Amino acid sequence: MKSQVVRERLRAELGAIPKQAPFTVALAYPSPYAAAMSSLGYQRIYRAIQETQGMACERAFLDDAAERDLLAQTRPVTYESLRPIEELPVVAFSVAYELEIGGVVSMLDAAGIPALREDRRIHHPFILAGGPLTFSNPLPLAPFCDAIVMGEGESLVIDVLRVIEATPRKDVLEALARIPHVFVPEIHGSILPEIAKADMALLPAWAPIRTPHAVLKDMFLIETERGCSRACTYCVMRRSTNGGMRVVPMETILGHVPKDAKRVGLVGAAVSDHPRIAQIVSTLADEGREVGLSSLRPDRLNNDLVSALKRAGTRTLTTAMDGPSDRLRDLLERRARIKHLEKCAELARKHGMDRLKLYLMIGLPSETDADIDECVGFVAELSKIVPIALGIAPFCAKRNTPLDGEPFAGIAVVTDRLDRLKRGLRGRAEVRSTSAKWAWVEYVLAQGGEAEGRALADATRAGGTFAAFKAAFDRLEVERPTRHRRALSIART
Repeated sequence: MKSQVVRERLRAELGAIPKQAPFTVALAYPSPYAAAMSSLGYQRIYRAIQETQGMACERAFLDDAAERDLLAQTRPVTYESLRPIEELPVVAFSVAYELEIGGVVSMLDAAGIPALREDRRIHHPFILAGGPLTFSNPLPLAPFCDAIVMGEGESLVIDVLRVIEATPRKDVLEALARIPHVFVPEIHGSILPEIAKADMALLPAWAPIRTPHAVLKDMFLIETERGCSRACTYCVMRRSTNGGMRVVPMETILGHVPKDAKRVGLVGAAVSDHPRIAQIVSTLADEGREVGLSSLRPDRLNNDLVSALKRAGTRTLTTAMDGPSDRLRDLLERRARIKHLEKCAELARKHGMDRLKLYLMIGLPSETDADIDECVGFVAELSKIVPIALGIAPFCAKRNTPLDGEPFAGIAVVTDRLDRLKRGLRGRAEVRSTSAKWAWVEYVLAQGGEAEGRALADATRAGGTFAAFKAAFDRLEVERPTRHRRALSIART
């Protein structure tokens, strides 16, 4: 059954790069295929390896069923040759966020590869990792990796793989530790190197493979810029990261779009900040293409851009409200103001959008019920202009941000405030939220280190439920740094 699914997915792909080479690695994604093939970063590394002489990769993914139950993971095999990943010399994981580390453990366990690095021997594959998680805190991932590529890795990963290929296994860690931006936990301990910054000549990243089996179905993905020029206090991609925003010229972006691509996804941390974004979308719409954008800022939305988005197939105008009140948006250093959000609602109505969707966080530092009530009143007024949908995420402080170390508000507190918001907006706005319980798990990992990663492994093997995570975190030793003691105790509130 698994091999049949793999063959069907491969037949449906456009743009895959078939290749065989003397040195072939498993390029693994610890979430299912549909998510992986919608990841521009994963596809960029795939392309980098396949374009390198003498080197190739074969892809492997978390089983679809394991997304709901990590214990359902079967022996991982590569899509290209159906080889078990343990037969390849390197397994390289691309990890986007903290909860995906459970997928890493599950795939290694199912492959019969000891998950903990100290339990592996010379005959086991070398376990390499990279991805968006490295911009914040990869320490909980470290127990399972021999080395981690920090930051923008499209060229660095090739250097790392060449060293692994050419160096005797007994000497490879020392060799990798000498490469800037490569974290070798056995040697570096908990001292993280600086994150890598890609050469501008390598931009833009674009995804070679399109498939109807991706979350972003049949969509060609390309970045419009890298990084961000803004200073949002919660975000790891703020302007202090890698020198801020690097803009890709409009002509370069349009020149990469395949002639047969009917759907185009413009990707980046601040897509709507591109100085020519309205022209880019308009040009693609004029060519009859649907266009999706990964990030729209309310202060950047204007008539030209929203008109172009409507012509490009957008039915829901989506942007970020960020905090529930003006006071908290000031804390986050967000430029979104009431006037901007009101204008977004008016533009959505003018251009016949089905609704305006707003993302925001609750459980922010110093937040009170009064902030929630302000949000209820404002959104209720907006709903008189256009239908409103709210997408809510509990605030989770990340490393390498100004709000690093801020406490999690508490599962009960977040749940109560979400209920307050839903009651206030019943019949006036659609309100959906991610789980407060899983936000707490993410928080513990985001603020944690190797001990939290090892506890995650225990939780994964106990079924990967919230109860399993809570029990595993509760078993961590009592004497913890202040931030960890605080994080663990909040689960009980």
